Amino acid sequence: MQMPIVVGAVLYDPKVSLIWDIIRDFFAQNGCPIDVVFYTNYERQVHALKHGHIDIAWNSPLAWVQLERETQGKCRAIAMRDTDQDRVSHLVVPSGSEIHTTEDLRGKTVAVGAADSPQATLIPIALVQRAGLVPGVDFQVQRFDVLVGKHGDHVGGELQALQSMMSNNADACAMLDLNWNQWTTDGTINPGEYRILATTDPFDHCVFAVREDFDPQRERQWLDVLFSMSYDNPQHREMMDLEGLRQWMPGRKSGFGPLSEAVEGQAYFG
Repeated sequence: MQMPIVVGAVLYDPKVSLIWDIIRDFFAQNGCPIDVVFYTNYERQVHALKHGHIDIAWNSPLAWVQLERETQGKCRAIAMRDTDQDRVSHLVVPSGSEIHTTEDLRGKTVAVGAADSPQATLIPIALVQRAGLVPGVDFQVQRFDVLVGKHGDHVGGELQALQSMMSNNADACAMLDLNWNQWTTDGTINPGEYRILATTDPFDHCVFAVREDFDPQRERQWLDVLFSMSYDNPQHREMMDLEGLRQWMPGRKSGFGPLSEAVEGQAYFG
């Protein structure tokens, strides 16, 4: 009997369990059984992959950077969502604000998400640092530490940062482009009252990761099944809509430069 491939995922929302029930059933139907282990935080998941407790990890971008550091690059990025590639984050200000460049944030307060959120904290702060401003010295960081350990996979802290700016408790806030698009569409943000001040360089988001020594044949079998999932299949579409993608794509390492720069510049890992 073929042993299941063990996949780790972080349970950042109740829908994660439903998503993986659908994926697990599909893999079983296609002759590639998997088991799923849920973690409450990415740090534990990185530890589990590094020590062989799981075979594949569905990693946040910060978890990927941590894994690369802790394995000295002896890991592979094997798959990701189409929506994980070439994302950006925005710094947003009120339309009538006198802030027109990142340099104008000197002496101001920037509201951000959780401490471990690449999209709503680490990468946007790095964007302000590029203007020569030092966090906590030249500008104040107002952080909303919602669900620390989940790496900003939810919108809790990001939304609270927006609300703080809307309440005039902050001069600017940070958010992922997908959230700006969603919130200006659903009425959360009136695009006539707020504008994008600056945008980060493109970066990649979540990625399936394996250790360097993972069996290539099993990896290929797993990827063949994953890539065969289709948005045209109604059951797959349900999962893909919940997970926010239209197509699974090959993984890549090239999109994590902005986050690597951010964690170094902010000494995130000490």
